[in-house]
Amino acid sequence: MTALTSPTSSALAARTADSSAHPAAIVARADAPALRVATLRKHYGSLSALDGVSFRVGRGEIVGLLGPNGAGKTTTINVILGLLEPTSGRVEIDGIDIAHHRARALERTNFAAVYASLPGNLTVSQNLRFFGLLYDVRGLPRRIEELLGEFDLVHLRGTKCGLLSSGEQTRAALAKALINHPKLLLLDEPTASLDPSAAQIIREKIKNLATRDGCGILWTSHNMHEVEAVCDRVLFLSHGKVLLEGNPARLPQEHGAADLEELFIRVAREPLVHVSVAP
Repeated sequence: MTALTSPTSSALAARTADSSAHPAAIVARADAPALRVATLRKHYGSLSALDGVSFRVGRGEIVGLLGPNGAGKTTTINVILGLLEPTSGRVEIDGIDIAHHRARALERTNFAAVYASLPGNLTVSQNLRFFGLLYDVRGLPRRIEELLGEFDLVHLRGTKCGLLSSGEQTRAALAKALINHPKLLLLDEPTASLDPSAAQIIREKIKNLATRDGCGILWTSHNMHEVEAVCDRVLFLSHGKVLLEGNPARLPQEHGAADLEELFIRVAREPLVHVSVAP
């Protein structure tokens, strides 16, 4: 099972355990950020994949999670999605602790990545219906029509996803990622397979989603120009630690770099002094 479908299945498997909890214990807090990660650690024997990672993603905020390969980005995302259990630390989605109310937290989350394709033997419309049923989306037929229109998929509704071009698959995966009106959206290289024109359109749609619906978005990318255009704030990870955080337009100058790409290269080659980010 791919990373794209696993979070949904995990949430459904945990639903029974969550249903016995007192309702007050699992209600989302209006003042809570979309995501709160506090002193997250993940150890594999003597290897530390995450070493005290802490950050927030506010409602309506797009945060870039940056760093070289092996920095801890994928581990962080997998912990947030409930695919990995942390050694220690805390993850809250929409104010709900994922360790105690996993299904309720994951119901408010969705995910899209260029490497996590939708089931290729189902049509676009069937995939949206399938995931909509898994998330128990109200008014599902109308929601499917909304997303088909928003991502220019109406003419592809009856086409099997395995026959779509890479760009069409990306649009279908993003439509799936929004099926449940997520409070937290995790995007891993979401425009990597798109041409520049299509990528710009998708970026504008995602920015509009954050503004219009107040969805918090955690965005990982190696395209620093895209990150500068999209993200309100960026976090640099290296060796499982948050080294730097700040506004992508100002952060490079604050550390003597010409632009975000130069700063990225510097962090990748010679990590800077660790800077704590309050949980």
